[in-house]
Amino acid sequence: MPSQPSRELEVFPNPQPDSDYTIRIRIPEFTCLCPKTGQPDFAELHLSYVPDRLCVELKALKNYVWSFREEGAFHEAVTNRILGDLVEATQPRFMRLKAEFNVRGGIYTTVVVEHRAEGWIAPERVDLP
Repeated sequence: MPSQPSRELEVFPNPQPDSDYTIRIRIPEFTCLCPKTGQPDFAELHLSYVPDRLCVELKALKNYVWSFREEGAFHEAVTNRILGDLVEATQPRFMRLKAEFNVRGGIYTTVVVEHRAEGWIAPERVDLP
């Protein structure tokens, strides 16, 4: 049976729950509708997160993102909603969503939203030569 858009975010157990590691997901084909004009808005989403006990399943994430295709939403609202839904589903230690919307009327919009679990402290960054 072919895939369908869905707001259900499936998760699976983190295979390394004792480690702080980052999962990065690039979603280059996000689409929603402008709530003012009804015209399509296109964006590339960049999701980065440090999982705790759960990770988001990628096919479910694809179908979730697809579910916004026919929905009118301001860039700021839809970016915050997506992050909120992902945080609710996965309860990560840290999560950041960056939405880079394509040009519309000569203006590009980038919205960045973050979640940090209470008490979680990021490991010190290491830059190797």
